[in-house]
Amino acid sequence: MWNRTEDKIKAKITWIRHGMTQANGEHRYLGKTDEPLSETGIRLLQEKKKEYFSSPPEFLYTSPMKRCVQTAELLFERNPILIPEWKEMDFGQFEGKNYEELKDNPCYQKWIDSNGTLPFPGGESREQFIRRSMEGFDRMMSDILKRSEKNTGIQNDTDPQYLKSNCGTEIPVVAVVHGGTIMAVLSSLTGGEYFDFQVKNGEGYETVLEWIQGRWKITSLTKIGCEDSKSEHLQ
Repeated sequence: MWNRTEDKIKAKITWIRHGMTQANGEHRYLGKTDEPLSETGIRLLQEKKKEYFSSPPEFLYTSPMKRCVQTAELLFERNPILIPEWKEMDFGQFEGKNYEELKDNPCYQKWIDSNGTLPFPGGESREQFIRRSMEGFDRMMSDILKRSEKNTGIQNDTDPQYLKSNCGTEIPVVAVVHGGTIMAVLSSLTGGEYFDFQVKNGEGYETVLEWIQGRWKITSLTKIGCEDSKSEHLQ
């Protein structure tokens, strides 16, 4: 959908993991179960709101699951745009269980020994989940283009000129998603390792993306919402 390679085009996207749920607090695998935020999760987000996420985004996207939608509405006080492909990974037989309940399960030990590369029994593989998450990323970028065309009057749907006309990195976009979604998308866009992008509830990354040689690539990445926030510039 993006086919201009002669111009450096940039986008600024902040990725936020949803707030804590009861299952998160109990360290359980929480995938397809549509669980809302816990009281603790709501309180912690309210504490973070002014410190980290006070600037209103021009575009706000989320997973359709309750914990993400609630987080987006609490932080930004507006209705988000839903991306169906951004539902959390299907953990299959491990859903709703924690380490103590699974540690003697041979299937779980095999999954641990594989460094999480084996498919979840009865659930998704990492490859399936990454592919689905990136389809959601493409859906978001396409939607940003379409909505921006309405605002700028630009009608060429193969060229993200809106990013140039709006000063590129100054357009604030926020995506409230799951921890797995962040790992899937950022590892794909940077070429990094999947588990390198783990974040706790309410944390995330601020990223700058550039359109380079026919694809989006992250060139700057800053961890946000936590004490050890740091910035990296990627080549």
